[in-house]
Amino acid sequence: MVSIGSEPGAVERTVSRRGFVRDSALTAGALALASQIDVRYALAQDEGPIKIGWLGDRTGDFSVVGVQKFNAANLAVNELNEAGGVLGRELVLVAEDAQSDNRRYQEMARKLILQDQVDVLHACFTSASREAIRPIVDQNKMLFFYNNQYEGGVCDSWVFPTGAVPDHQVVPFVPAVMELFGPRFYTIAADYNFGQLTADWFKTTIEAQGGEIIGEEFIPLDVSQFSTSITNIQNAAPDVLIVLLVGIKQSSFYEQKNSAGMQVPMATTINMGQGYEHLRFPPPALNNMYVTVNFMEELAGQLETDFPDRIRALYPDAEYVGMEAAAEYEGINLYALAAELAGTTEKDAVRQALETNITFEGPGGPVTIDPATHHTVRNIYLVHADEEHNIILDDTFEAVRPDWLSQEMGCNLAETPDNTQYEPQ
Repeated sequence: MVSIGSEPGAVERTVSRRGFVRDSALTAGALALASQIDVRYALAQDEGPIKIGWLGDRTGDFSVVGVQKFNAANLAVNELNEAGGVLGRELVLVAEDAQSDNRRYQEMARKLILQDQVDVLHACFTSASREAIRPIVDQNKMLFFYNNQYEGGVCDSWVFPTGAVPDHQVVPFVPAVMELFGPRFYTIAADYNFGQLTADWFKTTIEAQGGEIIGEEFIPLDVSQFSTSITNIQNAAPDVLIVLLVGIKQSSFYEQKNSAGMQVPMATTINMGQGYEHLRFPPPALNNMYVTVNFMEELAGQLETDFPDRIRALYPDAEYVGMEAAAEYEGINLYALAAELAGTTEKDAVRQALETNITFEGPGGPVTIDPATHHTVRNIYLVHADEEHNIILDDTFEAVRPDWLSQEMGCNLAETPDNTQYEPQ
């Protein structure tokens, strides 16, 4: 920052009394005008439809999940409008297809924020896409709901990650799987920040429980052939295979594993719940696959929710209603509750309202925003697929808190601004 008259070469300015009075009058007038403009801008913000920005993967490698999220976003907006809108205003979904491409994510994020001037952004599937747009979000002080399971650790004043994180999934999951099958684990994961950091979470948690990782492989996202990896896993003979593969290409692992006769029990935080591999691939490819989820449509009866039916009333051809559809629906409703509480769509006011332990009753149970971390307190369900790919509910973990970020990393966004992603040590 350069101060006038204080730096080498700076301009010295002398002001007469008459000039001071004139300039003061001009300044006062300018401030009054600016104040009027600010008031008019604030009023304009709270008039007309509320623009819900949506940015996801309706096409491309991640569309198997992106379409579910889009369907759920539309359901949430439709239901809110049928109930009278938010603050008496209609909601409009301004949606863009990122086509599973991170550069397009950046381009479309700028469009939605700067050109369309959306009031809030619900965006992204992969962690790579989230990190691609997070600097844009922070620069423009845009409310960003990341309604998706991920590797955890994001402590960002403008970001609300409403999906499941390792606190929810890995920490309660590992002891249960070790008790069932044993302490020796092998990891095969997608080679980007989600796969790498979630593998670190598994490793840290497994070792803390007295187990061990006997092998790890990180697979590029464009790989669809797994013969070498399958041989490596068979030779290592783990008690449990941790699978953290994403996208249409990498999901071909399951058929290839099945053809090779590999029957090792599997553990994951994503598969089946996101990409419904248990329906896309013939049995017994997903036999003995265990996953911790916030929702799957097979649990709808036990959870006493008609959420999948409401999705299909809007989209009769919807192939699946999984954990990220539920998170997307919950995220938009949490925003609506916060805007009503704030009495405005002004972003900082809504952000403060979100930091009041606000709760929405979602498809998988109550979901509460944790003020310190902007993550959620939610129920988690341990399920597995049997030999015929039926989904069996094994256990329920109620009101699981995302406390690692606050207790171990010191994240407290209600008191201290931040924009860091912390990693397990």
